[in-house]
Amino acid sequence: MPSILPRRTDKPPPVGARTAFPGRVRWIAVGVTALGCYGVKLLGLSVPAGFLERPVVRRPAALLPIALLAALTATQAFGDGRGLVLDARAAGLAAAGVALVLRAPFLLVVAVAGVVTGGLRAVTG
Repeated sequence: MPSILPRRTDKPPPVGARTAFPGRVRWIAVGVTALGCYGVKLLGLSVPAGFLERPVVRRPAALLPIALLAALTATQAFGDGRGLVLDARAAGLAAAGVALVLRAPFLLVVAVAGVVTGGLRAVTG
Protein backbone atom coordinates (compact mmCIF):
# COMPACT_ATOMS: atom_id res chain seq x y z
CA MET A 1 0.00 0.00 0.00
CA PRO A 2 1.64 3.27 -1.06
CA SER A 3 2.12 5.94 1.54
CA ILE A 4 0.98 9.53 1.09
CA LEU A 5 3.81 10.71 3.32
CA PRO A 6 7.10 11.76 1.76
CA ARG A 7 9.88 9.19 1.81
CA ARG A 8 12.36 9.43 4.63
CA THR A 9 15.96 9.76 3.68
CA ASP A 10 18.96 8.90 5.79
CA LYS A 11 20.41 12.37 5.33
CA PRO A 12 19.10 15.24 7.46
CA PRO A 13 18.11 18.42 5.62
CA PRO A 14 20.92 20.93 5.14
CA VAL A 15 21.43 23.47 7.89
CA GLY A 16 19.29 26.51 7.23
CA ALA A 17 17.05 24.68 4.74
CA ARG A 18 13.48 25.93 4.66
CA THR A 19 10.80 23.42 5.53
CA ALA A 20 7.19 23.44 4.38
CA PHE A 21 5.98 24.43 7.86
CA PRO A 22 8.56 26.04 10.13
CA GLY A 23 8.34 25.39 13.86
CA ARG A 24 6.80 28.77 14.68
CA VAL A 25 3.97 28.27 12.18
CA ARG A 26 3.24 24.83 13.63
CA TRP A 27 2.93 26.19 17.17
CA ILE A 28 0.68 28.98 15.97
CA ALA A 29 -1.54 26.37 14.32
CA VAL A 30 -1.59 24.31 17.53
CA GLY A 31 -2.55 27.39 19.55
CA VAL A 32 -5.31 28.45 17.14
CA THR A 33 -6.69 24.90 17.13
CA ALA A 34 -6.66 24.73 20.94
CA LEU A 35 -8.49 28.07 21.20
CA GLY A 36 -11.01 26.91 18.61
CA CYS A 37 -11.67 23.70 20.55
CA TYR A 38 -12.11 25.66 23.76
CA GLY A 39 -14.52 28.04 22.00
CA VAL A 40 -16.64 25.17 20.69
CA LYS A 41 -16.73 23.62 24.17
CA LEU A 42 -17.74 26.97 25.70
CA LEU A 43 -20.44 27.39 23.06
CA GLY A 44 -21.83 23.96 23.90
CA LEU A 45 -21.91 24.76 27.61
CA SER A 46 -23.74 28.02 26.99
CA VAL A 47 -26.74 26.34 25.31
CA PRO A 48 -29.76 26.43 27.67
CA ALA A 49 -30.76 23.07 29.19
CA GLY A 50 -34.37 23.52 28.02
CA PHE A 51 -33.23 23.61 24.41
CA LEU A 52 -31.27 20.37 24.81
CA GLU A 53 -34.28 18.54 26.28
CA ARG A 54 -36.41 18.97 23.15
CA PRO A 55 -37.03 15.69 21.28
CA VAL A 56 -36.02 17.28 17.97
CA VAL A 57 -32.57 17.93 19.47
CA ARG A 58 -32.19 14.80 21.62
CA ARG A 59 -32.65 12.26 18.81
CA PRO A 60 -29.94 13.61 16.46
CA ALA A 61 -27.64 14.22 19.43
CA ALA A 62 -27.99 10.56 20.41
CA LEU A 63 -27.38 9.26 16.87
CA LEU A 64 -24.59 11.61 15.81
CA PRO A 65 -21.74 9.89 17.71
CA ILE A 66 -22.73 6.52 16.23
CA ALA A 67 -22.73 7.93 12.70
CA LEU A 68 -19.37 9.64 13.20
CA LEU A 69 -17.78 6.48 14.60
CA ALA A 70 -19.14 4.40 11.71
CA ALA A 71 -17.76 6.92 9.19
CA LEU A 72 -14.37 6.93 10.90
CA THR A 73 -14.28 3.12 10.93
CA ALA A 74 -15.20 2.91 7.24
CA THR A 75 -12.63 5.55 6.30
CA GLN A 76 -9.84 3.82 8.20
CA ALA A 77 -10.78 0.31 7.02
CA PHE A 78 -11.41 0.97 3.34
CA GLY A 79 -9.42 4.10 2.49
CA ASP A 80 -5.79 4.63 1.59
CA GLY A 81 -5.78 8.41 1.26
CA ARG A 82 -6.72 8.52 -2.42
CA GLY A 83 -9.33 5.82 -2.97
CA LEU A 84 -10.98 2.69 -1.69
CA VAL A 85 -9.04 -0.51 -1.03
CA LEU A 86 -9.84 -4.00 0.16
CA ASP A 87 -6.91 -5.34 2.14
CA ALA A 88 -6.13 -6.97 5.48
CA ARG A 89 -7.87 -4.17 7.38
CA ALA A 90 -11.20 -5.06 5.77
CA ALA A 91 -10.70 -8.72 6.69
CA GLY A 92 -9.92 -7.71 10.29
CA LEU A 93 -13.07 -5.59 10.40
CA ALA A 94 -15.12 -8.50 9.05
CA ALA A 95 -13.62 -10.84 11.65
CA ALA A 96 -14.46 -8.33 14.37
CA GLY A 97 -18.03 -8.17 13.06
CA VAL A 98 -18.32 -11.96 13.26
CA ALA A 99 -16.96 -11.91 16.82
CA LEU A 100 -19.52 -9.25 17.76
CA VAL A 101 -22.37 -11.29 16.28
CA LEU A 102 -21.18 -14.24 18.37
CA ARG A 103 -21.34 -11.96 21.45
CA ALA A 104 -17.62 -12.13 22.22
CA PRO A 105 -16.24 -9.78 24.89
CA PHE A 106 -14.85 -6.49 23.59
CA LEU A 107 -11.20 -7.32 24.26
CA LEU A 108 -11.59 -10.60 22.36
CA VAL A 109 -13.19 -8.73 19.45
CA VAL A 110 -10.19 -6.38 19.29
CA ALA A 111 -7.77 -9.32 19.59
CA VAL A 112 -9.50 -11.25 16.80
CA ALA A 113 -9.39 -8.22 14.50
CA GLY A 114 -5.70 -7.68 15.26
CA VAL A 115 -4.74 -11.32 14.76
CA VAL A 116 -6.63 -11.61 11.47
CA THR A 117 -5.23 -8.34 10.14
CA GLY A 118 -1.69 -9.15 11.24
CA GLY A 119 -1.89 -12.71 9.94
CA LEU A 120 -3.07 -11.60 6.50
CA ARG A 121 -0.39 -8.93 6.31
CA ALA A 122 2.25 -11.51 7.25
CA VAL A 123 1.02 -13.94 4.60
CA THR A 124 0.47 -11.44 1.79
CA GLY A 125 3.52 -9.30 2.53
